[in-house]
Amino acid sequence: MLLARLAHVSEQVAAASARSGKIAVLAELFAATSPAEAPLVIAYLAGRLPQGRIGVGWRSLGAHIPPAGHATLTVTDTGHALDALAQATGPGSRAGRQRVLLDLMAAATAPEQRFLARLITGEVRQGALDAIALEAVAKASGASAADVRRAVMLDGSLPRVGQAVLTRGPAALETFRLRVGTPVQPMLAHTAKSVPEALAVLGPCAVEEKLDGVRVQVHRQGDDIHVYTRSLDEITDRLPEVREIARNLPGDNFILDGEVIALDPRGRPVPFQDIASRVGSRVDVPTAAAARPVAPVFFDVLAADGDSLLDRPGHERHDALGRLVPERLRVRRTVVTDPADPVERQRAEAFFAAALRRGHEGVMAKALDAPYTAGRRGRSWLKVKPVHTLDLVVLAAEWGHGRRTGLLSNLHLGARAPDGTFVMLGKTFKGLTDSMLGWQTARLSELALSDDGSTVRVRPELVVEIAYDGLQRSPRYPAGVTLRFARVVRHRPDKAAAQADTIAHVLTGGAPRTCPPGPGVPQSGNG
Repeated sequence: MLLARLAHVSEQVAAASARSGKIAVLAELFAATSPAEAPLVIAYLAGRLPQGRIGVGWRSLGAHIPPAGHATLTVTDTGHALDALAQATGPGSRAGRQRVLLDLMAAATAPEQRFLARLITGEVRQGALDAIALEAVAKASGASAADVRRAVMLDGSLPRVGQAVLTRGPAALETFRLRVGTPVQPMLAHTAKSVPEALAVLGPCAVEEKLDGVRVQVHRQGDDIHVYTRSLDEITDRLPEVREIARNLPGDNFILDGEVIALDPRGRPVPFQDIASRVGSRVDVPTAAAARPVAPVFFDVLAADGDSLLDRPGHERHDALGRLVPERLRVRRTVVTDPADPVERQRAEAFFAAALRRGHEGVMAKALDAPYTAGRRGRSWLKVKPVHTLDLVVLAAEWGHGRRTGLLSNLHLGARAPDGTFVMLGKTFKGLTDSMLGWQTARLSELALSDDGSTVRVRPELVVEIAYDGLQRSPRYPAGVTLRFARVVRHRPDKAAAQADTIAHVLTGGAPRTCPPGPGVPQSGNG
């Protein structure tokens, strides 16, 4: 299949306003795809590279390469070229990577070049990429979307499940079962603005501490132990402490869901950045483990004694967890059996306040009767945590790519310094709607001081309200910190730059304002 067909379909999907129209266009293509090409076609139109990140950004794609006059580039050829890009590492690889990239783009027509650029940089924007592609696979194969979704949950790969069901029909989905040793997509949570709101939505529920650690899934089958991340990457060798704990638990055929955290000498959780750095370390693991010991805290169990517990209600899974895992390794929780009872509501809110005092992010409220709907951001788990806001000044903005081409998007944000200058704290393009992008492009163009074709430096006059989850260390910025999960709440043209927050206020955490959690904020941990 020519890549030109995928480029055309991608444009059709992006242009379709109705979800059903998007699904229909994709389903027609998937039904006409050969079994050999199905994994690539599904992955590309879900906006994903099977190779993951390959280290090619917009800067590398910026050089103008004359497009091919007619379409000859196939999906398979594209896959081989991207494999070569991903595999080229080490000394001397830069020139080879550039040659592969130039050859690939030169073989592409103009529409194919646009599609490739968006695909490689993660900027394919067609609306609900994974969900739309999944439903299109179901429609093309005659399977139910629920059955396809469950198979993907258990296998972790929509392209692999799609290839099976498109080739062999709905019966192929029966081969995808929960297996100890094969990672499962984790269950995720939606957001509630407050504990009372969460209780009102869920009814009887457990309220647990929301830990700011690295999500892990621990599999044990006899002496065979595996540890996987939220993205299903295996990190067993990097966590000898977790392996040893799993080996000493009473069961020998289970799947546990939890977080890896670390505590400081006062017993308070250390920043996520420190844990991620430790877990991400691939060299000299014993030294890293000695310098920063971590421990798992478990909050769910997906399989016990070799039996799947996915469809069991939450309270039954917690009972099974209690039989496998000692209390010191289980997340703190309180159970609310009657959310209408003011005493129980008060206890839940007190638990939330105590979790914050202990240094945790907030709480997770989980319906007691809910199954484990892996791979979905279900309404039966709700996270509640405060989100702080700051009024910061825009120092510069970067021209957007993909659907944001021609718009000033990524904002450089600064806080006021004592001498009247501004200290940069990071960048964000999150939270910006199309109307906000249009307005800020016009306003920042009025304030422009210089434009190098990539970044526009502006007079520091526009104030924006920024929501963020906290600070993390960063040597890239002058204050040594940056904002974690920053997103734009709104522009504040009513405020002067002199009214923006100071760097001292940011660094001391002085009386931060709070706002309800909103969309567009990526989450770590058990949320």
